[in-house]
This record gives sequence, structure tokens and C-alpha cells, in this order.
Amino acid sequence: MKIRTIENNQELFNSLAKHPLQSWSWGEARKEMGIEVLRIGEFDKEKLINVYQLTFHPIPNTKFKIGYLPRSNFPSQEVLDYLENYGKEHNLIFIKIEPDVSKNFKFKILNLKLVSSSHPLFPEWTQILDLTKSEDELLKNMKSKTRYNIKLSEKKGVVVKEVSDNEGFKIFSDLYFKTCKRQKYFGHTQTYHKVIWNTLKNNIAHILIAFYNNIPLAAYELFYFKNKFYYTYGGTSDEYRNLMASNLLMWEAIRLGKKLGAKEFDMWGSLPQNYDQKNPWAGFTRFKEGYGTAFVQTIGSYDLIFSPFYYKIYNFVNKIRNILLGFSRF
Repeated sequence: MKIRTIENNQELFNSLAKHPLQSWSWGEARKEMGIEVLRIGEFDKEKLINVYQLTFHPIPNTKFKIGYLPRSNFPSQEVLDYLENYGKEHNLIFIKIEPDVSKNFKFKILNLKLVSSSHPLFPEWTQILDLTKSEDELLKNMKSKTRYNIKLSEKKGVVVKEVSDNEGFKIFSDLYFKTCKRQKYFGHTQTYHKVIWNTLKNNIAHILIAFYNNIPLAAYELFYFKNKFYYTYGGTSDEYRNLMASNLLMWEAIRLGKKLGAKEFDMWGSLPQNYDQKNPWAGFTRFKEGYGTAFVQTIGSYDLIFSPFYYKIYNFVNKIRNILLGFSRF
């Protein structure tokens, strides 16, 4: 196998990318934010068989950087060896690798510098909904309370519309940041979301909004890529919460995914089954579970370490930072 950088050929790259965060468009969005992007391909002779898109993030006031490889295939030994050489040459402390691979994937870590991460960015668990089922089957498989809330919302006059334009994004953004403030959640910046939307809006990203008397009550930004739909970001209003707009909005998101041709709907993170009902994430885990989803465990998060000394310092500082910010982890 040979590993080479890929500077162009977006169509070929996307044909092998398996997740929106590995798409060419996502890389272009990150570049626009001033983030360094590396695209590499794994070749069997001259045939491209795998692609990997990484980003690199400088640590302020130092010469060091952190690498990130999200939602790719699990890297082969040849790819890990390439990344190790690259990391040493470019002042990387480590590269975080979070493959989009189920827990059932069998692998053997031959590189002793690849360790299980103590601070994952992606949750190890998610929930997946099978969109090949009919709408009647999907409704039947829901929790009775979820089904009731959907009908209640419709009966009360809530209407859901796809508004995948700049006006729709403004409504979504307003609800998203109000929700972050209300829940004391440290989300991405407005600039981040605007760049992502502007780059993905004609291809991957969709905006769905629930209205009551033309008042937006809830909005989702959803991604469609490779026959798979993703619930990525959401926001809600404090008004008319008794109308259960979020329940109807998620049902319409499911219907939109089916319309687009998606076979699965990935809910983008969850607690595991039999979760602690007191966990801060219990609410939205329960909400997603109401739609008849299946809990799926991924292979987890790994760090490919190049500087063990600075890696320990980074982990210590990161732990203190999370405590000060009040982040909750699984």
C-alpha cells in the first residue's frame, strides 16, 4: 500500500469518504476558518481504496499542534506509520482518531503509540433509525408517548417546513444560540456555524423548522451524505413548549431523510442503553429513544502520540479546563 496526499479530485475523494466530516466540502469549510487541512489517500498500486481528511489545531503560544481525524475508516498500519512520520516532522503532540466504525470491528493495535483517549470529542454511543421501514412501521415502533406528542403537535396547529436557505439558517442560528445560553452549553461560535452552512448548504446541509402561527419554535440543521441522514444541531424556543413542536419536528426530519433517499438516520450521539436517568444527557437520549432507534456503540476514540511528555501536560490542562467550564462527560 502507498499513502499519498490528495490535492484535488473532489468527486473521487467523496466517493470513498464515509461521513460528512470526511467530505471534501467539510474540509473546505475548515480551511475557510483558517484551519490547516490534510487529505491523504491509501492506494493499492494505483487504485485509491481509502481516504482520510485531517485537521491541525495550533496550541496558542507554542510551536505545537494537535491533529484530528474524525469519522474515517479505521486507519491501516501503513496510514498510522505515515501519520507518525508526518507528526514528528510537523510538531504534533498527538493526533486524535475517532473512526466511524462499530464496536464489532475487529482490529489489532500494532503501534504502541496509539492509545485509548481519555477525552473523546465524539460520544462513543449513538442511536440509529432504520429508514428503509415504511412510515407506518416507523410510527408503530415509536414509544407511545412520542407518537401521542406528534399527533398533539399536529392537532394544535404546529407546521414544519424545510427552509434550507439563508433566512432559514438565521432562524435556526437564533434558536440554537438561545438554547446554548439557556442550557449553559458551550457550543461552536456563530462564525463556525455560518461558514459550515455557507459551504454545505447546496449539497449536504438542510434546515427544518417548526412554526406555530408563523412563530419558529424549534429548528434543526441536518446533514445528508452517502444515503445517511444526520441530526447534527438543534435549537428550541421557550415559547409554547406545551405544543411539543420538537416531537413533530423530529418526525418530519425522519420523513425528509426518507424523501432524500437515506437508509439510516444517525442521531449524532447518545448515552448507552440502561443510562443513568440523572445524567445531564438523559433528556435528549430519552427523546431520541422515543422514535424506536437502536443503540449503536462505536469503536471509540484513540490518540496517536508523538510526544509523551507534552501529551501528559496537555491532558492535565484539558482536564482542569473541563472542570472550570463545567463540561459533563460520559
